[in-house]
Amino acid sequence: MTQGLDRSGAWQRTAAGLLLMALLLPGAPARAVEELVLWHVYHGREKEGIESAIKAFNEDHPELRILPQDQPFNGFSSKLRSAIPRGNGPDLFIYNHDQIGGWADAGLLAPQEVPGDIIAPALEGVRYNDQYWGQPLACKTAALFYNPELLPRPPGNDGELWETAHRETRNDRYGLVYEATSIYHNAGWFLGAGGSFFDAQGNITVDTPAMAAALDFAHRSVMVDRVCPEEATAVVVAQLFNDGKAAMVINGPWFLSEIDADTPFAVAPLPQPARPMLTVESVFVSAYAEDLERAKRAATLLAGTEYEEMRIAEARQVVARERDYPDEVLEAFAAGARTSVPTPNLPQMALIWEPGNAAFRRVVRGASTPEEGAEWMQRRAEILNRPLPPASDPRPTLIVIGLLGLIAMLWTTVRARREQLVKRIWASRPAYAYLAPAAVGMLLLLVLPFVTGSALSFFAHRAGEFRFVGLQNFASILFAQDYPITDPLSFYFTLGVTTMWTLCNVVLHVSIGMAIAMLLRDPWMKLRGFYRVLLIVPWAIPNYITALIWKGMFNKQFGAINGLLELLGLEPVGWFSQFWTAFAANLCTNTWLGFPFMMVVTLGALQAIPRDLEEAAEVDGASRFQRFRHVVLPLLRPALLPAVILGTIWTFNQFNIVYLVSAGEPDGGTEILISEAYRWAFSREAQYGYAAAYAVLIFAVLLLYTRITDRISARAKGV
Repeated sequence: MTQGLDRSGAWQRTAAGLLLMALLLPGAPARAVEELVLWHVYHGREKEGIESAIKAFNEDHPELRILPQDQPFNGFSSKLRSAIPRGNGPDLFIYNHDQIGGWADAGLLAPQEVPGDIIAPALEGVRYNDQYWGQPLACKTAALFYNPELLPRPPGNDGELWETAHRETRNDRYGLVYEATSIYHNAGWFLGAGGSFFDAQGNITVDTPAMAAALDFAHRSVMVDRVCPEEATAVVVAQLFNDGKAAMVINGPWFLSEIDADTPFAVAPLPQPARPMLTVESVFVSAYAEDLERAKRAATLLAGTEYEEMRIAEARQVVARERDYPDEVLEAFAAGARTSVPTPNLPQMALIWEPGNAAFRRVVRGASTPEEGAEWMQRRAEILNRPLPPASDPRPTLIVIGLLGLIAMLWTTVRARREQLVKRIWASRPAYAYLAPAAVGMLLLLVLPFVTGSALSFFAHRAGEFRFVGLQNFASILFAQDYPITDPLSFYFTLGVTTMWTLCNVVLHVSIGMAIAMLLRDPWMKLRGFYRVLLIVPWAIPNYITALIWKGMFNKQFGAINGLLELLGLEPVGWFSQFWTAFAANLCTNTWLGFPFMMVVTLGALQAIPRDLEEAAEVDGASRFQRFRHVVLPLLRPALLPAVILGTIWTFNQFNIVYLVSAGEPDGGTEILISEAYRWAFSREAQYGYAAAYAVLIFAVLLLYTRITDRISARAKGV
């Protein structure tokens, strides 16, 4: 027996040795070259251009084969932050340079050696902490588009720009059209006046005469000289230029794809002393790439001179080197890039955009002077850039959570024994087996995300770093530690707005829906089926589409609502300039979306009410209103109450309307709790812990509401 075992072991060792020798023998097939995954956010011509360059690259360098994968632009940075550290991200990716600081501090990037023939602004853009982190691929900056049929030549300086804009503004034509409430489109005058977003120590420095000058430029353009229309969105700018109603436009190279084929245009650099903000699209190497050196070499070669011609011809990109271009449009953008200032790549730059745009909106609508706007921008940026709370010892929090969990388990056990839940569940096990798939789905889709989000609320996050801070996020929110309680950033201010928003919407939804249902119920109403289908359409259309339609209708100069007011001899209204008008715009939009649901619920409930009851009340002399109040309404209440509860919860968290219609204007005053939580998570340097604390508080408010309504429902049923 022992001898047999020894022989078996000898055969196993011999087979293993032969297999190892076979693998090590010369002439064994070589391992296939692994592809380097590259993510990018290009679309249209730029996507075709970069993928053509990559195809040529793969033919020239089969040992460095690149696999391009296009990604959506929105959320790209957040996706990188979550995917790369977990080994699910790309080896290479192409994106703007302005987030280098945050990525480098989070350990997502590998430093690279950049060739010395890159133009100085692009080279400065990819430098952070005395290292280079990307291979500059393309440069994008704002320029001056003009209609050559209206202007024989572009203005050469700031003075000529104003003269030309005044001269060309007449009737329904504007001399200078641009997004005047955007800090990006106004940055040329801020930087041209010697301004800087940060000092040498990284402190925010926007409360300066240079920023006041840029704010004054926007205010003069819109409100004083009126050479630019109010509320000029990207869509409005493109439409006016294509219709020949804009002599000059300030925009970036992406505007080329929005110009109609039959629209004459030319491009020139922004007139001096303006120095536009430069975006450097670069090839970055993930610090988690499997073969780091191979990925770095691929990035260097892909961004090199060998594939520039292809990207210029097909993608119409301005490359990061000095060279000649085949047409005047690209040459104009290249000239602007040479005198530009790269967007700061410090992590705190992410907290400049929101207060910067808000400050320009304040000044343009006349809510503050340029100097006051610069001061407001500085103060708001400093609030958003406040330091993280100090780290806390997690043990006390874990002990409290453990004790609460133990109490909950004991309470559940006592209740289960008292009510004999185990026996009842065992007796009904076939029914629970049918419910198991739904229970698993709820566990994965609801319970686990809720537990994860709740746990996240005990942490603070910035630049990829999570720090346990205990209840400090909740304390900061509930005690308004960083801003006055009346500030729109305050939880209580936003809670008040959310409560008023919910109450107004539900009242209008129920009253309008019920009134229409009562009309459609009457037998004298003709074409009732047609009207029912027609009135359900607002609810059937996706609400984000409806929101964008209403947003356009509320535009001050080109919206249908102000057009109707002008026909009636009334002054047009800047709907998003004041709190109450912006709130009314949101309310009108959501009322349009919400009343059909209540109408359908009421119509269904009315079918169950016998006509005999109303006829008997009518015989007794009850008026129409009395019949509704004393007969119909009490019978409707059991069906309407659950619908009202559900509608309240929906409206309380109606993110799309607030985000898309008013966008929180003015100054964040019309934000509701859910949209404010979103901004803390995705617009304010990914403060996920703070946003998660907001979400937990929203859950607590809704939980309290549902408990109250449960008691009201129980009383109504006489339980």
